[in-house]
Amino acid sequence: MTGRLAIVTGGASGLGRAIAERLVAEGARVVIADVDEEAGSALAARLGKASMFRKLDVRSETDWAETMAEAQAAFGPLACLVNNAGISIAGSIAEATLAAWQKTMDVNATGTFLGCRAAVQAMREVGGVIINVASARGLRPSGGQVAYCASKALIVTLSESVAIASGENGWDIRCNTICPGVFRTPMVDAMRPALGGEEKMAAALSAMHLARRLGRPEEMAGLVAYLVSDEARFITGATFCIDGGFRIRDR
Repeated sequence: MTGRLAIVTGGASGLGRAIAERLVAEGARVVIADVDEEAGSALAARLGKASMFRKLDVRSETDWAETMAEAQAAFGPLACLVNNAGISIAGSIAEATLAAWQKTMDVNATGTFLGCRAAVQAMREVGGVIINVASARGLRPSGGQVAYCASKALIVTLSESVAIASGENGWDIRCNTICPGVFRTPMVDAMRPALGGEEKMAAALSAMHLARRLGRPEEMAGLVAYLVSDEARFITGATFCIDGGFRIRDR
């Protein structure tokens, strides 16, 4: 990735921040795209000249067009897009509101679609890599997160469709999906009160994984670094679980 442009959505915190940090360490020029201006700007300042912050609402076609234009004007042709931005709103099919369903789909599904479309338009002549972050819940759903699970399952098939279209049209674009389990991020930390505090939360969430712990953001970043590298040039349309055995656990 030395000298090449990568855009990371949801890059201001959590998994996105770890991914942005790792790609800069690999020599990339990284655009941190997020709605959190304060955290995103602070991260870009810390990472230095190899990065910049761009406010991006992934639901907006206009924001995507402006982000792509500014990023490529600053750092050259787009080589990598990591569609990491996402939200989770709890609610079963009996409880979920239409507003919660639409908001989740707008951010997780439509946001990823718009990112893929913008990236393909930028990469068709020069090639590149798209990584879409779904979730282990997109492969093994729960009853209490109907909108989230559905949106993440959609991302898996969206990625496969992008990979197929790219191959069939002769575009040198690889598109893959990563399905993380539960990682220690601010989104997870926000669940602490509902789960009875730090100790009970850590125990409950760790028990969901065969590895008996939560994922570490740097582990996710390591997988991204591999998938965007030339060592992974024969990988496209694939789905990678980095979930400590969450998907295959028997209870």
